[in-house]
Amino acid sequence: MTMRSWLFVPGDSEKKAAKAATSGADVLIFDLEDSVAAANKDAARSHVAELIGRREARDWSLWVRVNPFDGGLTMTDLDAVVRPGLDGVLLPKPEGGPDVVRLAAAIEEREAKAGMTNGSVKIAVVATETPTAVFSLGSYAPAHPRLAALTWGAEDLAAAVGSTGNRDEAGDWTEPYALVRSLALFAASAARTAPIDTLYADFRDLEGLERDCRRSRRDGFLGRLAIHPGQVETINRCYTPSAAALAWARRIVEAFAADPGAGTLGLDGRMIDLPHLIAARKTLAAAGSG
Repeated sequence: MTMRSWLFVPGDSEKKAAKAATSGADVLIFDLEDSVAAANKDAARSHVAELIGRREARDWSLWVRVNPFDGGLTMTDLDAVVRPGLDGVLLPKPEGGPDVVRLAAAIEEREAKAGMTNGSVKIAVVATETPTAVFSLGSYAPAHPRLAALTWGAEDLAAAVGSTGNRDEAGDWTEPYALVRSLALFAASAARTAPIDTLYADFRDLEGLERDCRRSRRDGFLGRLAIHPGQVETINRCYTPSAAALAWARRIVEAFAADPGAGTLGLDGRMIDLPHLIAARKTLAAAGSG
């Protein structure tokens, strides 16, 4: 599954859903949480359930962001959306790995009722939206079999700690949020799941988005959240490995496949070892191949 761009779509908007479907995003996240007012939650559930039930051919994955456990709405959300056609659930405000286990159990029960294959619905988490969650990032490893991605959030975290801002005058993350971003990247890597960078809030600033995405990909993130369809093309381009990078990654994988007992190999006059193999597999995964 290619996971470069993850575009949020309000769950109660048919117009925005139709536009998002043609955006080129790899993943559409139909939101039942922050973008939906309390009075519209039921309507949003019904709308998203209907979208899932259409089972139309599509070139993107259909995910749903449910409400967090502490709001008492998560199970109602799952009752509505766990049905054939759903690819994954994004959990906001988890406080660690045990919340993934709890969510997985709830999904499994509903998969069985819907006649779905066990494990077909994957999970991603927004792993840093509370101060407690930051101290629990190591608890996602080893990852639950359903955990497909880990992303991080700066806006809810900033509100929780009382920050007046989380970026400096140059547009870079201030020290506390740069630290959290790094920890989230390492947490995803430790859990051997896809690290997905957080959103770039100024959707009109495509130059700033591109600079930020290129730094993000350099550091190890494999994709990014998006809040507007206009961000998708930039995100997809920045997180797509070049043809040369893909060719080199395939050669590394093939070299180790040909000599599975080797820890170090020579390739084109360069020494490659297991860290190179791990990086090569991640490069191929970023392109949805390999």
